[in-house]
Amino acid sequence: MSGPDTLPAGCLDAAAHAALRAEFPLLETCVYLNNNSTGATPRGVERVLTDYWETLRGWRDDVWQGWHVGLDRYADSIAALLGAPAGSVVTDANLSTLLARVLSCFDYRPPRDRIVTTDLEYPTVPFIGAAFRRYGARLDVVGTGGPRFDQDAIEARVDERTLLVCVPHASFSSGATIDLPRLVARAHDVGALVVVDAFQTVGAVPLDVTALGVDIVLGGAHKWLCGAGTAFLYVRPDLVERLAPAATGWQAGDRALTFRVSTGWAAGAQRFAGGTPYPLTSLISQVGLDLLAGVGIGAIRAHSLALTQRVLDRAAAAGIAVVSPTDPQHRGGVVCLDVPDGEAVKRRLAARNMICSWRGWLRVGPHVYNTLDEVDAFMDALAEESSR
Repeated sequence: MSGPDTLPAGCLDAAAHAALRAEFPLLETCVYLNNNSTGATPRGVERVLTDYWETLRGWRDDVWQGWHVGLDRYADSIAALLGAPAGSVVTDANLSTLLARVLSCFDYRPPRDRIVTTDLEYPTVPFIGAAFRRYGARLDVVGTGGPRFDQDAIEARVDERTLLVCVPHASFSSGATIDLPRLVARAHDVGALVVVDAFQTVGAVPLDVTALGVDIVLGGAHKWLCGAGTAFLYVRPDLVERLAPAATGWQAGDRALTFRVSTGWAAGAQRFAGGTPYPLTSLISQVGLDLLAGVGIGAIRAHSLALTQRVLDRAAAAGIAVVSPTDPQHRGGVVCLDVPDGEAVKRRLAARNMICSWRGWLRVGPHVYNTLDEVDAFMDALAEESSR
């Protein structure tokens, strides 16, 4: 089997890769290829948890000052990862909360009252979009007819009646990516805004929101970002002042930290904040984000493509059907495989400490800390279990 030293140019060298792997204790216990579902937690989180307990044990109100610094640092670190300016990202508990806040900004009066999405989106978006029908929103879910995006069909539904185009950067069920530059251009041509769900790609696939000119991006920490329990919202800086969320909280006000009644909105994306924040999850998530930032998204993507290509090559050799796109330009960080009785196979693999996930297909998601040896060991086990 091949090791990490056979990876292509642009990836980490062997010593740097070994040092990175040492930061993730989970890798000592199993072959972990479930990063598209939940990323491994770095050992530095233990210190954060200990410090948090010491803070609670000896409570003083002035700890909030440091916590707000930590919250802002995490939000701005996400912004840097996305190629966005500081102050253009806000965090909260989950993507659903932030998406509902975004959708509450709009007046769904005809003729521009449509939200276009796709059946390859995670259930969050169509479910919340449907809830806004009571305010006049018309939800238009574009069928794909398969595991890949039908870009032509999506763009055909985007017209002067479209208010928002809500799409995933990559499908959670197949790993297929969408052509964002093309879709953003189409939406903007007809005056629609683009909302991107990047939960399935951020931290594994480069995403430069400034270069794309995308309007709104949402994502979260617990997959490729190796964090926990926090989500983020980016809003294009020149768009922010046009948006006023009806679903809001006191931290979105311009005088929130003075503890006086606010008379306007906070600057930047902070106007999308909610109530009293929960700082622990951002403090935890900063640890993983710092490790990934030290690697760089270019090296992460090169490593990911090499490992997912190995999955594809091994699947072809074993006669296992591949659901995900094989073209590197159209696949994210996960390869989905069509394995008979796949959910049972997934459980048998887990019993052998070979960890993946099942969402209609067997999903194999290696990350930057995984090796080609691990992929080979997993694919050996998969070939054995799927032939039983």
